[in-house]
Amino acid sequence: MRHDRQVSTGSAALLERRLVGDVEGTFFVRNYQRGYRWGVDEVRRLLDDIKDAGGGNYYLQPVVVKRLEDGRWELVDGQQRLTTLYLVLRYIKRHMPTAEPRYALSYETRQGSAAYLDSPTEAASVENIDYFHMYQAFKCIEAWFGEQKNETLAAIEFFTALSRTVYVLWYEAPQTPEFDSRTLFTRLNVGRIALTDAELVKALLLSRIERKHETAAQWDSIEKDLHAPEVWAFATGTADGGPTRISLLLDTIADAVADAPASHDRLLYHTFETLRPRIEESPQELWNKVVDLHSLVLGWSDDRNLFHKIGYLVAAGRSSFLELVRLAQGSTRTGLNAALNGLIRDSLKLSRSGVESLTYQTPTKTARALLLMNVETVRRRVQSSERYSFDAQARRLWSFEHIHAQNSQGLSTVEQWTAWLSEHRTALDALDLPKAELAALTDRIDKALPTISSETFEPLHWEITRLFTAKDDAGNPDQPGASDHSEVDAITNLALLARDDNSVLSNSVFEVKRRQIIARDRSGFYIPICTRNVFLKYYTDAGAQQLHFWGPRDREGYLDAMLDALGPYLLEDVPENDWPEDPDNHEESLA
Repeated sequence: MRHDRQVSTGSAALLERRLVGDVEGTFFVRNYQRGYRWGVDEVRRLLDDIKDAGGGNYYLQPVVVKRLEDGRWELVDGQQRLTTLYLVLRYIKRHMPTAEPRYALSYETRQGSAAYLDSPTEAASVENIDYFHMYQAFKCIEAWFGEQKNETLAAIEFFTALSRTVYVLWYEAPQTPEFDSRTLFTRLNVGRIALTDAELVKALLLSRIERKHETAAQWDSIEKDLHAPEVWAFATGTADGGPTRISLLLDTIADAVADAPASHDRLLYHTFETLRPRIEESPQELWNKVVDLHSLVLGWSDDRNLFHKIGYLVAAGRSSFLELVRLAQGSTRTGLNAALNGLIRDSLKLSRSGVESLTYQTPTKTARALLLMNVETVRRRVQSSERYSFDAQARRLWSFEHIHAQNSQGLSTVEQWTAWLSEHRTALDALDLPKAELAALTDRIDKALPTISSETFEPLHWEITRLFTAKDDAGNPDQPGASDHSEVDAITNLALLARDDNSVLSNSVFEVKRRQIIARDRSGFYIPICTRNVFLKYYTDAGAQQLHFWGPRDREGYLDAMLDALGPYLLEDVPENDWPEDPDNHEESLA
């Protein structure tokens, strides 16, 4: 036997890994389950996955059972896998006469299915739908082995793998009301919700630890804390962590135990299998580590400085939770702050002149600079309880947009031309135009709208954009903004906004965007603080404000505020610190 046999008390859950070759007993499938339904895709995937494991340990989804009074196992979950493996073993027996399955299957609905599994024939496959699928699976198994270079050798190697390296996670549910078989089956199979690492760890931990009720209560409390949207988002950079958030802590501990890299793809049940020996050896010690890590997360969240600095690094994709935990080990609060400052500085790699030269064409660094400006602006308000919303950051797709757009790029359909003209027609009342000029322009717009085309849209777009461009920023009167295209794409004309599928707003002038931002802010949409400040003219001296335009004085004030917010993280202003844009990342959005 290759599993550690545990004695079930009938009330506690039993969880262990078990080699397929060591699965034994009679499994009874009740009538609340559908019959065998795996098709060619599922069968081939199982065979391919076991072969591709190449002799390494491979874990199948859990087999969930409950002990019946007559000694049989009620098979709550795992019918499809165990039936398929039974058919595989029946095929292997052709090449290895001693390769008998050590388990049997019986079915409440179709009692003849057990006998049919031992001898699946085409003639009998038409008797019912279960037989049909069993026969098709068996033919698929035959075909798969027939495709191997040496059919007999392949059968021997497959049997060896089932006996030595292919495991099921054996979960014996307790005999308690909350583990009613039908309810458990529904939970596992509606939407195919597989048992998670966290659920497997919990079952094993509670079966071993002394203070079961206290530990279960602590587990639930940790889950509740990690379900707080802002706590989860600042630590992970995501908005949805699924139903078991404690997985973040368990995965982190498992990766530390395995000395895994900070970013890696976890194999199925990597966390459970890594932690299993630790739980079996000292369940309380393992649980203490979970509790300590939970306290660390909450401590970071409660500290405004750490919350914002860590949240920025995670949102910007520069640090993972595991990397930050490793960074914090052995560090004082002051030391951790200093280390985080260094990581933030390294994420930018910008001097003062580097910030000034950022444009729409340097997407990665521009996005990070704008994000950090917003985060730092909130963090430095020491008398305020406001925090940057990393949950809102994670829930929407963010990018930097032109504060004042001066071209029609992206507007190419009748619907877009119509929407753009309608939005800007409404905003014309903000301009101090003579009544006759305003009336003539609105009349031309109204006449153009019913039959709008590129030929009629472009002249109107040019004229309206010129009117909404500050007089000291108009450049060539025949091509508004074209005389200094670099100013249009400079960071001083960019702000962090939720990416809107509506390209009309993206290509709108300042006044139209200002109205939209204010309307969205009133409706409860999250608007990053610096974006809100831009459209409220917060950075412009009162004497220089032109409320409905975005001009040079506005850009100067915006840049000064940006340099002030980013100042502690900027490099010395020397040529060797003018780092180029990251060559491997040209995505300007911030998820």
